[in-house]
Amino acid sequence: MAPVSIRFRGSSFGSAVPNLQNRSDSSFEVIFRQFWLFITLVGTGIGVMAAKFSKCMMLCCVRKISKVEDMESYEEAIAKLSQLLSMRCDLEGVAAEKIKNLTAELEAADPEKFDPVEKIRAGFTHFKTQKYDVNPDLYGRLARGQSPKFLVFACSDSRVCPSHILNFQPGEAFVVRNIASMVPPYDKKKYSGVGAAIEYAVLHLKVENIIVIGHSCCGGIKGLMSIPEDGTTSSDFIEQWVQICDPAKNKVKTECDALTFDEQCKNCEKEAVNVSLGNLLTYPFVRESVANKKMALKGAHYDFVDGHFELWDLDFKIVPALSL
Repeated sequence: MAPVSIRFRGSSFGSAVPNLQNRSDSSFEVIFRQFWLFITLVGTGIGVMAAKFSKCMMLCCVRKISKVEDMESYEEAIAKLSQLLSMRCDLEGVAAEKIKNLTAELEAADPEKFDPVEKIRAGFTHFKTQKYDVNPDLYGRLARGQSPKFLVFACSDSRVCPSHILNFQPGEAFVVRNIASMVPPYDKKKYSGVGAAIEYAVLHLKVENIIVIGHSCCGGIKGLMSIPEDGTTSSDFIEQWVQICDPAKNKVKTECDALTFDEQCKNCEKEAVNVSLGNLLTYPFVRESVANKKMALKGAHYDFVDGHFELWDLDFKIVPALSL
């Protein structure tokens, strides 16, 4: 098995803003003082930066520096902003939206002032105005039904949302998330919730790909690797669930005994994906679709520490059932 390695690198973007002459308009200054922020405008396109302080602001240009060399007062920043908006009335809506979003982010970053209702409200407002309202054709089609190409199994970990990582748009992926992104074997009674999701995706939505995505620093895999040899457990649900991938743990313990515990966990994150892929074939409708080449199974591993994504296939050598 030769994994296909896909690497992503972060990028930094800025937008150039023209240097315009001043026109007095104190109303803008009053509005933006209330938001406790500044927007620094640089004609050469370094970009727009914002932060929340009471009296003064620190401007950091491009890279972190140990000593602040360039300081710009709050009043000067507001004056520049007022200057731009007084000459460019067409930017008022854009500026107001950025201020609203930045304010929500700054408030969310302060634990003492975190408001969950406001976070949800601001999040939906952003979605509604920036996505839903600007894509009427897309959401009109989705109102009539869905036909995703992917069934994705991903971990419930808040750091590994598959739609965010793989840029899935609404309607493109049917997603099942659980601890350690595990797929249990076919069992009508024990794991009916997972079975129902697989059955619906395969038989009704006719997905063409099933992807199981493991990830770095997975707490579920660490929990699996930490279960004592005697099998004793200390949780009501977690340890029983992760033992779905006991074969992965046993393989790693046998083949990677010389590695550190953290290294063993990293290996197990990928082996558990392979166990889940094998378990998918215990579902008759999945096996039939794969055998008839109507569907493909793929394993993946997302390393959010290094920004690395691996994707691979497993050769199951499955042939269609013979009818005599």
